[in-house]
Amino acid sequence: MIEETETIEEFLLRCSADVEEAVRKAAAAEILPRFRHLAEDEVDHKSGPHDLVTDADRLAERRLTEALGALLPGSLVVGEEAVHANPATYEAIQGDAPVWIVDPVDGTRQFVHGDDGFCTLVAFAHRGTVLASWTYEPVRDRFATAVRGRGAFLDGERLFAGPPAPGRDLTVATSHPDYTTPDQKRALRALWTEGVAPRPCGSAGLEYLAVARGELDAVAFSWEAAWDHAAGLLLVEEAGGAHLTLTGEPFRVTGANALPFTAARDAATARRVAKLLRTAG
Repeated sequence: MIEETETIEEFLLRCSADVEEAVRKAAAAEILPRFRHLAEDEVDHKSGPHDLVTDADRLAERRLTEALGALLPGSLVVGEEAVHANPATYEAIQGDAPVWIVDPVDGTRQFVHGDDGFCTLVAFAHRGTVLASWTYEPVRDRFATAVRGRGAFLDGERLFAGPPAPGRDLTVATSHPDYTTPDQKRALRALWTEGVAPRPCGSAGLEYLAVARGELDAVAFSWEAAWDHAAGLLLVEEAGGAHLTLTGEPFRVTGANALPFTAARDAATARRVAKLLRTAG
């Protein structure tokens, strides 16, 4: 709860550890016990054969919704599974109330297949600006956090992405072909060029973390669901990186972005990737 004389920024600094605890508890109770132990009736499809959802997604989101809402009465929660059930829920991101943006299992496909490359994402936004983020890898027990203007951290150590090493190909993770339309594939094909080494992405949250750590040069994505991007984009920004849409503007979690967009470990790399994307946009 925000104290009477407390700003939202002060609240976030004070409660960041409480959010981390809520994320860890949700993962311990609902996600990790089901990892590599999912029953057939615990896995469903949403929009198509590659759009999976599990009981771990639903139950972890339910726990996080209760815990985060209790931390800040009057705040709203926009979770991936709640929006699937009621799309109007997404509109809260554009409102005046503080919003928690939640992806309980980012990388559900990997989770279902027994791959540990998934994470839990939470971001806090107010009036369209992401102010804080939490990225948790339950199996590897790694936790990345960021508060706007305060830096990005992984397990307490400051993250600095830094520029790519000169003279080598840029490594870029792109929207996975299974999740792209023919038009999106054509737009992203501009990255298959000299000096760039693209590959399909895994969990978006973990790709953003790789950019923030300087292990990956950039991402290029063709969709704008806030739960996939909000936490990671702030992490990249606070590690010194940048993000741009096709119009040269930063990505907006409120939507209406010119797609595809990129996030990169420094501004120069973001401009380079965005320029390539514009050639096919």
